[in-house]
Amino acid sequence: MGVIVDPTLQALLDRLHAQSAAQEAETVQYFTGRAQRNEISWDDGLDADANRFMADKMVALDPIKAEFCWIMCRALRARRVVEVGTSFGVSTLYLADAVRANGGGTVIGTEYEPAKAAIARAHFEAGGLSAFIDLREGDLRETLKVIEGPVDFVLMDIWTEMARPAVELLAPHMHAGATVVVDNTAQFRHAYRHFFEFVADPRNGFTTLTLPFEGGLEVVVKT
Repeated sequence: MGVIVDPTLQALLDRLHAQSAAQEAETVQYFTGRAQRNEISWDDGLDADANRFMADKMVALDPIKAEFCWIMCRALRARRVVEVGTSFGVSTLYLADAVRANGGGTVIGTEYEPAKAAIARAHFEAGGLSAFIDLREGDLRETLKVIEGPVDFVLMDIWTEMARPAVELLAPHMHAGATVVVDNTAQFRHAYRHFFEFVADPRNGFTTLTLPFEGGLEVVVKT
């Protein structure tokens, strides 16, 4: 039994996860091939061709990881959540459902691509969760400059080079016990090195643990 009790929302999520899974093999093949040809570096972000390829790809968080984030939000009684990297809004639906179950609040989403943001908004409407989501379009280094209150939970599922700028912006708004979950930190450990330099610095007040989900899932807690 999953964490989502709303059957309409669960049906939507099942459809979106199936769509994401259907694209996965093509995505892996594309990036593996380009990496083998030394055409792409995880340190430099996506080039024009990669951005073109990813324009219609969902890159949804695995269902078990999304459910873990839902559980974390419920355990923290999270009311203000930030999602760094919304894409088509699949994981956003889990976060917003948890916030709704907590009595209300806001999930601040971030998405650079206007076309993806439009599709995400349609998904939020279909899931009945638009009222709990503030989706901000554009460069997160600008859209996350203003956070209207303390942050309880953060999900980072974005290209690795943006993890450090995001955590630097959000850290001042995180209270003791606030938690950041970051995807694929074992698989892309080197690419995440700047993020880890920040959270390992004792002056910033974090402690971190890599959980053994596929690719690694980091849980970072503000102490």
